[in-house]
Amino acid sequence: MIPNRIKKIVIPFDGSIHSNHAFNMALNLAQKYNSKLILVTCVEKINGSWYGKEFAPSYNKDVKRYKEKILRETSKLEEISKKKKIKTITKIFVTDSIVEQILSFSKSNKVDVIVMGSHGRSGIDKLILGSVANGVVQRSKIPVLVVR
Repeated sequence: MIPNRIKKIVIPFDGSIHSNHAFNMALNLAQKYNSKLILVTCVEKINGSWYGKEFAPSYNKDVKRYKEKILRETSKLEEISKKKKIKTITKIFVTDSIVEQILSFSKSNKVDVIVMGSHGRSGIDKLILGSVANGVVQRSKIPVLVVR
């Protein structure tokens, strides 16, 4: 059940079509409830012992490029929100666990609802939810709206 008053909405954003749909749905909710939107992007850390140190420079360049790409995309979304008088910010994290990062950020920032895409960048259409969406839905203590 979605609460009567939604002050903060988190949108896990990875640039996929599903996360863009989630943003549009969250924007509609934000207009109705005059909410703040927080776009959250998580990049999973590599495990040095598994990948080996020789991959670290390449990984760091890839992370930097991905962050730049996400910031370009989210700045466009922030502009769309601004035109509709909805405050929107972007947060990017490098983390050991994407699911845990989304949940802990949402809890520590007193988020009222998470609006997320059913699948992420992997783009593999399955009959079940993507692993991140599934993990968030199963463990979240606040409402999660999953958008297809």
